[in-house]
Amino acid sequence: MKKSILFLTAILFLSLSCSAAGKMHSAKNGEAMKISIQITSERGSHKLTATLSDNSSAKAFYQLLQKEPLVLNLNEYGGFEKVGPLGRSLPRNDRQIATKAGDIMLYQGNQVTIFYKGNSWSYSPLGKIDGMSQAELESILGSGNVTAVFTKL
Repeated sequence: MKKSILFLTAILFLSLSCSAAGKMHSAKNGEAMKISIQITSERGSHKLTATLSDNSSAKAFYQLLQKEPLVLNLNEYGGFEKVGPLGRSLPRNDRQIATKAGDIMLYQGNQVTIFYKGNSWSYSPLGKIDGMSQAELESILGSGNVTAVFTKL
């Protein structure tokens, strides 16, 4: 009986260890998904970096960048975001989100949105621009449309 309990305890311990290792591996992969975004607007050209989210939407977006840079024309919308068609659909992880400046979201599975102010809607998180304040993003993105070139780092 004691051997059975020890055996079951050992199996449980190994299962939990493997599960924790898998979660750490996922987080490590998510942290490694870094991209560059070259923004060209009426205010010039600016190179930004972003860290992608750890979900199937962001992973599919990152896979697109494995082949070649992705050039998107993003239009001004609502005084808080730039949005443009991706030209294809990606897996959706939609949820009601209160966005903040710097958030990069997938909208309706086929549009990319970069926020320079907040909004609340149903989006799939793609990532977050690194180290930029709302004021800096408003200045970079300007008031008109922009071209964004996304590349894998």
